[in-house]
Amino acid sequence: MVAPDRRVVAAGAAQRIRTYLLALWKLFRHPETPRAARWVAIAVIAYAVSPIDLVPDFIPVLGQLDDLILIPLGIALVVRMTPKPLWEALLQEAKASPDPLPRLVWGAVAVIAFWLVLIGLAVWAWHAW
Repeated sequence: MVAPDRRVVAAGAAQRIRTYLLALWKLFRHPETPRAARWVAIAVIAYAVSPIDLVPDFIPVLGQLDDLILIPLGIALVVRMTPKPLWEALLQEAKASPDPLPRLVWGAVAVIAFWLVLIGLAVWAWHAW
């Protein structure tokens, strides 16, 4: 038995994630999407396309694991929050669509703001101590 080439498996997984993220984008813009699912969907998209990660990639293991864990968990959460017929229709539409993911600059701004608040709280706690 021949083992599949890791690059082929990784390319297939990357394509699946791209399709799901595009479906999330379509879900965000769809008028029948529940409000909570809409907000979680846009948060997952912003995190996925942001050039800045919650845990920087230069931190061994954790830097890569956050992308491998947080994005699929976020997608799974949105799928659970969305009516099944709506999700399936938008997923099929995303599979057939050649559209690229939108560029969300504010996603990077949100991650930067999170880190600045975290650093500010750490400095404040250290100074107060």
